[in-house]
Amino acid sequence: MATQMAVNSGASLWGPLKELWETVEGAVVRRQPESVHLLDLQLKKHKPHFLSLFKNPVRHDAGHNAFPKSAEQREKGSRLLPEQLLTEAFILSDLFDIGELSALELLLAGEQQQPYFPGLTRGLVAVLLYWDGKLCMASSLRSLIQSRQGKTFTLDLSAELVALTTRFTDELMNQGLTKRILTLVSEISVTREFERLQKERGLGNEKHRKEVSDLIKECRQALADSLFSWTCQSPLTKDDTLALIGHLETVTAQADGSLDSVNLALVMSLLYCLDVSFIEQGTEDREALPLLTERQYVSAIHSRLMDGQPWKLPGLQAVCRLAWALSLRVLSQLPQALVEFTEADESLADQALLGDVFLFMKEGILGCESFSQEEFYIRRLHSLITDFLALMPMKVKQLRNRADEDARLVHMSLQMGSELPSSLRKDLDHLMILIGEFYSKDPFGLELGVEFWCPTESLQHTSLQGSYLGMALQRPPHKQVRVTISHRAKKSDLGHFSLQCERSLSVSNQTSTNLLFTYAGDNIQGVSGSPVSWEHFFQSLMLYHENLRRDFPNPDAAQYRHPPLRGITQRELEGLTSFLELLTVIITWSENARLALCEHPQWAPVVVMLGLLQCSVPPILKAELLLCLAAFGKSPEIAASLWQSLEYTQILQTVRASGQRQAAGIEVELNEIESSCEEYPLTRGFCHLISTLVESSLPVNLGAGLRVPGFQPYLNFLRDSVFLPFPTRAYRRPAEKWEVADSVLEVFHKLLRDYEPQPSDFIQEMVELQGEQVPAHKPPGHSIMFHLLNDSPMLALCLSLLEEGVRQLDTYAPFPGKKHLESAVLHCLCLLDLALQKEVMFMDLLRESQSSLLVSPLEQLLQGVSPQTRRADHIVNIARYLYHSSSNPEAGFQSAKILRRIANYPNIQTRLVGDFTHDQTVSDKLMAGFVECLDNEEAEEGTEKGDGEKKLEQPKKVARIRHETQIHILNLLITSLELKAPNLALYLLGYEVKKSVSSTNLQDPGVLGCPRSCLHAILSLLQRGTEKRSGPALTQKAPHLAELCYQVIYQLCACPDTSGPTMRYLRTSQDFLFSHLQHLPFLLSNQIAALSQMSWLMKTAAIELRVTSLNRQRSHTQRLVSLLLDDQPHAQHAVDGESGIEEETRSVSGFLHFDTVSKVRRKLLSVLDAIDFSQDMPELLQLDFFERTQIEQVISNCEHVNEQGHTVCNVKLLHRVLVAEVNALQGMAAIGQRPLLMEEVNSILQQVVERNHVRRSLSAKRQALQSWRSLVETLLTACPADLIPADDRQLIIRDLLLDLHDKVLSEDAAGELMPIVAGAVFTLTAHLSQSVLSEQQQGEGLEASSGFASIANSALHLILRKLLDFILCTGGGYQRLRAHLYGSLLYYLQIAQKPEEPDTLQTAMWERLTAPEDGFSKLQRENLAIIESYGKALMEVVCRDACDGHEISRMLALAVLDRILSIDRQNQWLLYVCNSGYLRSLVESLRQDDAALQTMLTPQPPLLKPLYIYESKMALLTRVAKTGEGAVELLRCGLVAQLMECQVFDMVPDSDAHRVMRDPSGFIPSPLDRYRQILLPTLRLFQVILTSTSINHQQGAAQVLQWLIVHADTIQSLLRCQELSMGALQELSLLTGIISKTALPGMEKHAALMEFQGHINRFQRLCLSLLGRLAGSERERLLKQAEISAPGESAERREEMEVAMQQVCANIMEYCQTLLLQSSTQAQFSICLFSPSGSEPASRDGGRTDLPSALPSMAYSRVPSLGLILYLLKNSAADFFRFHQSHRQSLGKLQSLDQLPPEELKELCQGLVSGPGGVEKISSVQRSLLAKRRLVQLINNRAKLLALCSYVIETCLFVLWRHLEYYLLHCTPSDPKDSLLPGATRPHRSVRCVQLKSDMAAGFGEALQRKLLEVEGLYSQVRSRYTFIQALVRRIRGLLRQSKG
Repeated sequence: MATQMAVNSGASLWGPLKELWETVEGAVVRRQPESVHLLDLQLKKHKPHFLSLFKNPVRHDAGHNAFPKSAEQREKGSRLLPEQLLTEAFILSDLFDIGELSALELLLAGEQQQPYFPGLTRGLVAVLLYWDGKLCMASSLRSLIQSRQGKTFTLDLSAELVALTTRFTDELMNQGLTKRILTLVSEISVTREFERLQKERGLGNEKHRKEVSDLIKECRQALADSLFSWTCQSPLTKDDTLALIGHLETVTAQADGSLDSVNLALVMSLLYCLDVSFIEQGTEDREALPLLTERQYVSAIHSRLMDGQPWKLPGLQAVCRLAWALSLRVLSQLPQALVEFTEADESLADQALLGDVFLFMKEGILGCESFSQEEFYIRRLHSLITDFLALMPMKVKQLRNRADEDARLVHMSLQMGSELPSSLRKDLDHLMILIGEFYSKDPFGLELGVEFWCPTESLQHTSLQGSYLGMALQRPPHKQVRVTISHRAKKSDLGHFSLQCERSLSVSNQTSTNLLFTYAGDNIQGVSGSPVSWEHFFQSLMLYHENLRRDFPNPDAAQYRHPPLRGITQRELEGLTSFLELLTVIITWSENARLALCEHPQWAPVVVMLGLLQCSVPPILKAELLLCLAAFGKSPEIAASLWQSLEYTQILQTVRASGQRQAAGIEVELNEIESSCEEYPLTRGFCHLISTLVESSLPVNLGAGLRVPGFQPYLNFLRDSVFLPFPTRAYRRPAEKWEVADSVLEVFHKLLRDYEPQPSDFIQEMVELQGEQVPAHKPPGHSIMFHLLNDSPMLALCLSLLEEGVRQLDTYAPFPGKKHLESAVLHCLCLLDLALQKEVMFMDLLRESQSSLLVSPLEQLLQGVSPQTRRADHIVNIARYLYHSSSNPEAGFQSAKILRRIANYPNIQTRLVGDFTHDQTVSDKLMAGFVECLDNEEAEEGTEKGDGEKKLEQPKKVARIRHETQIHILNLLITSLELKAPNLALYLLGYEVKKSVSSTNLQDPGVLGCPRSCLHAILSLLQRGTEKRSGPALTQKAPHLAELCYQVIYQLCACPDTSGPTMRYLRTSQDFLFSHLQHLPFLLSNQIAALSQMSWLMKTAAIELRVTSLNRQRSHTQRLVSLLLDDQPHAQHAVDGESGIEEETRSVSGFLHFDTVSKVRRKLLSVLDAIDFSQDMPELLQLDFFERTQIEQVISNCEHVNEQGHTVCNVKLLHRVLVAEVNALQGMAAIGQRPLLMEEVNSILQQVVERNHVRRSLSAKRQALQSWRSLVETLLTACPADLIPADDRQLIIRDLLLDLHDKVLSEDAAGELMPIVAGAVFTLTAHLSQSVLSEQQQGEGLEASSGFASIANSALHLILRKLLDFILCTGGGYQRLRAHLYGSLLYYLQIAQKPEEPDTLQTAMWERLTAPEDGFSKLQRENLAIIESYGKALMEVVCRDACDGHEISRMLALAVLDRILSIDRQNQWLLYVCNSGYLRSLVESLRQDDAALQTMLTPQPPLLKPLYIYESKMALLTRVAKTGEGAVELLRCGLVAQLMECQVFDMVPDSDAHRVMRDPSGFIPSPLDRYRQILLPTLRLFQVILTSTSINHQQGAAQVLQWLIVHADTIQSLLRCQELSMGALQELSLLTGIISKTALPGMEKHAALMEFQGHINRFQRLCLSLLGRLAGSERERLLKQAEISAPGESAERREEMEVAMQQVCANIMEYCQTLLLQSSTQAQFSICLFSPSGSEPASRDGGRTDLPSALPSMAYSRVPSLGLILYLLKNSAADFFRFHQSHRQSLGKLQSLDQLPPEELKELCQGLVSGPGGVEKISSVQRSLLAKRRLVQLINNRAKLLALCSYVIETCLFVLWRHLEYYLLHCTPSDPKDSLLPGATRPHRSVRCVQLKSDMAAGFGEALQRKLLEVEGLYSQVRSRYTFIQALVRRIRGLLRQSKG
């Protein structure tokens, strides 16, 4: 029970006492380490309570008046107590005579504890607590006294503890403890207390009454036991001993003549006081013993016991006198004998015998139930009996002579027919009966009976002498204790008792073998004269058999109806019965005896007994014969033949002869004789026989030849004649009803347990019987299954038995046969459980066999309506056994098992919830039952099955069963939680099942009437011990249970419905996660369980962190984060009694060291340490006989997935298969080698067990590592970033990464764990990279001194080295795993990548080139050095992955190559890639990608993988092409040729057709976009190749031109593109760039290209017409259109489009310039590209919008005029100033970012944050970072646009100058040079030139010239082309003026 109490620690009458008991138990029973100190404190505190044992605190007169005053003080801040509470307090106070305040405290404690006692009011609970407090006191006293050192036993406790308890208890004893205990024992009585309670309504329901009475009884018992324990160890003083004797004088017996357990303990206390038997064992204690040293002591006791005053129980007085007499006899043999007393021993013994001492010992002492439960009672009585026999041989002889005399008298009177003499004494009979009873049971396995047998005697000697503790024990010679059994002679009673006595002395293997040989002794010698021998017994039996058989020659006659009057007399019957009992005991205990007797050729006991069973003898004898046969049947060898004999003798008639009129055999006896007598010994004996035989062997062909073979007739009899009618029969002894049920159900249970459904069971086989075919019987288990899977009378009776059982148990009253009823109920539950377990296979086989049998699943039948209650409550009845699990643990266990099996069926769960909650009282009971099972503190987890060989003692077994019950309940919850609501788990865990689950409001038990649910029980199980340093106790005590508890909690937190309420409750009421996480890691011997526990706990913690972060519960998140990540030691809250020491040590260390704050290991790292990455693998099988491959095949066939999801091998099934294989071997050789084969089978099984363990271990490690990873990822990803400062974050990640790598790179790390580690490494590296980058963005990075950001460069290098080691250690396999590592490497290399910087247009090129090395370059250089130190091994792995294998790995490997090549200035990697053939391989693979890429363009593509890989390849090739050598190598590898062959470029999708096919999610791009994803990388690659090779290599340009011409149609259609979207503009910018770069000077002379001149000319025309479109006003229209179509992304979209358009213009102008230069260096020989017309495309005012419609028609027909160039020039100049101003503004904003108003910041962030209200959610720091990024983006965009504008201006001026120079100076009318201008319609030169000149002069005015010069001043100064514009402007101006002049 929960002990942390409010209200003065739960009332002074209960709370502190409970605490005392827990401390005492911890010290004495559980032996906790720190307990002695705590015990000392408690004993000092409670000493007054012990001294005034059970006395309540004194009542004050002011008590009743104290309360009203408190009401008056209300104004002063007191609390007004409710009237009801006060009334109850007064009642309690009067009831127990305690103070009112104590009563009030007790009541409030009752209220607090009420949830633990559902259905009781606080007053009733207070009554329980009152007595529980008393019991705690008494139990503590008992434990303290038991811990003393003494003469009888020791508990092996520490000397310190023993000294403490001895000192304390001595003080109590000196203060009169004995008398106080005796007073209390006589004062306290259940009836008296009940009367008082009854009067004040202090008793509740039956359960409460039972609990109260149990507590009171236990109090008395504990007090008496305390006294008993004291006397066992130390003697009492004279006064105390006399007080004890005085108390015993007044004791009375119970109704049956026995003592109650309390008085028994007191009697035993006195017997131990008088015990001197230990003196022989040593002399060290003699001085202490008053019996030896104090004459007054002996004298006082002697005179008290010699006193003639009779006691209330004369028998008890006799026992005490006998004990004293024997003590005196021992004392008389000592040197300082007290002669005046010791002489009286004979007379005392005589008085004892006159008081029928042995009769009282049997009835009064042995009759008490608790006698056999205490080992030291048994030892003391044993010493009393043996001392009497050994120390007083003359008395024994006297008894024997007297008995002989009496026997003669009886014999004479019988012969003469006179009455028996009245003076007969039966002392010897009583002694023998006592010995018979006493030694017949041996619950502790003490084998005390062995002391009666003398092992040193030779077997020939028939008289037995034994020795006990070194003294001779004379056993009477056989001639006196002889039994004469024959069919004529009558025998004396004595023989009967002697046999009983010997029977009980045979209760052990050793003694029974002794007796076997004792009796066989005569026969072994061939002497048959001795009247007591096996020969004699069996001869007599055979004679009886022959005589009885002769009387009834006809077996078919009706002898069963009229049993004869002659035959066996009553005395003979008793003798025979005793002999059979003796025989049964001997052969039960000794297998040798069984086999020796059975195989004896002359006696043939089995045959004779079966013969007697056919004769007319009383049922009682037949029952004994059956029990004896059952004992023989324990040996399988005998059982097989016994079956055949049983069938042959037709004890149960299985074959009916043709002329036979009526049935015969046991069936008739049951129906006619036993039923009329209302006693059923024969039926029970028969069931017992069958039960034993079924267990030993079950022959398939039983009865073959005479009937259909098989067990079926026996099963039919047991079911139809015994089981089904049992409730309706009459019983003289009520208990026998349940005995019959129990014995028959036991047979059913065994049959079903051993049955495995086989396909052959469902095929109707036929057998031949007397020439005709008849159906064969099925196995008995099949028949039972069939009856249980139908609505049969058998199932109905089983269910009604369960109902009856639970009804009886609910009364809590003892009734006759209770034990057998419980056993029968248990068998019923086992039958249902087995049926549920086997039904799936049974029904599957039934379906497959297509048999006509009809069965229903048992779980559906259990939902049927009960005929008794008319309700469907079978499952409820089964569940109610959980409520009784405290008294009936096994039934509770089976009930939980059945419920768990039923819970697997989702459709039943909803109904079950309805059934369970239908009736509120039943519902409360069920809930209480489940909770009670989970709460049970006695449960104990068993170790592995190793302790199975030794029978566990009962308490251990019960503890194990309770633990298994808890496991089943938790598994039931786990299974149910996976099903939809409402389900059983939700109901049992206290969630709403009638409303929505998420609306549940979980409370502590008792709050707002909330009952105690399974969730509370689970939490209290887990919370126990969390406040101590050792951590949750359950994790160590029951690891598997703890694991399941954590799993339930995790499931509740993970399920969306239950998550909210659960996490709220755990967080607020329990502080669950923090209190458990602080004890991580759990280090247990059971590593698998520890890992699983941590795994579930970490998963739950990850959810908690995520949820608290989302809900902005910062303090909760912060606490958990610091707990997991801090490396500073926490000040843990110390437990009571622990703090002092810590404080001292801390202050000492503080004194010695200046800086004591040492770092501790981060919690997360400690958890990682607890996961052992190494795994011992079992060695390979070494097989001599079996074939390894076949064995492996068999093993894999036996594998299945268990509940935890591990694939394991079913060892039992494998064992069956292998043994069957061995048994199938034929021939002598096989028989000879069988032992060797079995040995090999064992080694295989051993190996498989090891393999299973390894799999479970690896699975647990994987799960734990996975949970660890998810916790780490949640910490880094989901928790607010500012909870962990950036510098700490980097150090934490560094530590995690280095530790992870160290563990995974150790030699013995298991490969199975690598993938999870790789995933974690990936996440961690990503976060490291992100953290470093964000730190740099915030401007704190890059002080060259401290390394890179907060994390030192050396740490980064170490991480890189480990990462590369990890990549290399994965070898050839694990390619998918390396994908993670490549990702990590990319993130790592990203750290050294310089972030985008704003282009301020201020730095000149030479300044950049000569700038000192910054942190980024330094780190990059060092990284490269490390990478290169790994040499070719690393290159090989990366290149191989890039060329082949899994898609994602390939993409990432390609990206890694790309990244490394980009930083590899020495081109080491490039050389390797080129020389090793990997580059060629990549290039050649492009051709193969063509087909896959073509499928990408279908409307619904299969998978986009090929597209992504293609993009990655092109990116890498582009990177290679960026160096001259790389580009040349690519051309040499035939790159362009490969791309020419690709047909995918010609498959341009139709943009309109596929607009319908858009993917709604937007993830899959449209076909046109996919086409662009294929085309654009190729165009970029060409552009890079042309750039890299243009200087010295026309080869590249020629090849690219060829590619353009091969795909000319596509290219031209793209250049003609009507609708200029963003994608189209990108295509155009790249295409125009390529076309302009292929036109190199001298290219037209390239012979191969002459034939393609037409294509080239067409490209030129299309480019020029494109210029017309983009330079003209279509540009504005496009930009506006972009804004309208995507308003959200308008700003960025517009910028991109502006850049693309400017780029196209720049490219075309570059192309024009190149063409002009290519044709000639001088103007007069140059070609003309533009017509000599100066008019602009349209007026500059608002009329621009109508232009586009006119443009296209014009574009293709006419050549563009020079006016277009002039227009472009003007526009570019205007744009330049616009962009320049924007650039300057953005720079200003960037420099004064901190001063920007919030609105402007929001506006800047808008484009970078997705989702509505996204900007509002992010923090201010984040906002300014985003704004900064956006500004840098803007600045660089403007810088790019300025560069393009400036370039366009320069080329425009150049083209304008060349054309004007030509037109105005060199042009002649007939000049046919201009290839583009059509010559037919040319007007007169002078007219055209004059017009041109005037247009140009007007257009190229002063304003424009000034602007252009200003452009140069603003932009070109820092560039290298200074004064270029100035020169051209001057020349053009000169041309225009000169011509004027």
